[in-house]
Amino acid sequence: MIKTILIDDEPLACDLVAEYLQDFPQLQVVSRCHDGFQGMKAIQEHQPDLIFLDVQMPKISGFELLELLEDPPAIIFTTAFDEYALKAFEANAVDYLLKPFSKERFEKAINKFLEHQPAEHKNIQQLAAQNPGSQPNRIVLKDSGQVRIIPVKDIIRLEADGDYVKIYSREGNFMKKKTLQHFEDTLSKEVFARIHRTHLLNISYLERIDPYHKNSHIARLKDGTYIPVSRTGYQRLKETLNI
Repeated sequence: MIKTILIDDEPLACDLVAEYLQDFPQLQVVSRCHDGFQGMKAIQEHQPDLIFLDVQMPKISGFELLELLEDPPAIIFTTAFDEYALKAFEANAVDYLLKPFSKERFEKAINKFLEHQPAEHKNIQQLAAQNPGSQPNRIVLKDSGQVRIIPVKDIIRLEADGDYVKIYSREGNFMKKKTLQHFEDTLSKEVFARIHRTHLLNISYLERIDPYHKNSHIARLKDGTYIPVSRTGYQRLKETLNI
């Protein structure tokens, strides 16, 4: 039996997928979820082989849900927003169903999944890293088993720490398994400056820049923290500050 979970904030959309799945008795729907939080809990509980995942949902999106999963199952996206299609395929999703989709199109996606089982989904996490949009206004992470949503405006700085990035925010300090380069690429360059190979700074929390040793500088933040500024970082900081 192939365990399947339906994750969509529209109950009628879940009903339609469940109806179409009746022609595939080897696929068993073990849970229906109507937001990302429910979906994450159901995935952890049931360990499904396949999920049908909407992209835009309340609480946390489909992409943010993927970020929280260490070992994602096979995914078929079901959404009305075709701008996400390329991202889905880049992530090695099984398929992408653009609403409203026909029964024939649905069957094609299922057969694709069945023919390639077990499929490789090694790039699924790349989808979360390529979450479409201008710049994110929040970061979703797990902290001691709990999901936290950190507004970007509350982030003071980010620091590389091995395979993780330590996020210093007004709500506390948190770890996320990402690279500092990821955040440099996705966060607004008008707000965040890479001042050192291990530090990305929200310039609104900068108090002053002091000389430090020869040809180097150190940044003092409004909370009294000091962090190093490399030569290249100093130039980037001046460009960001227009000085």
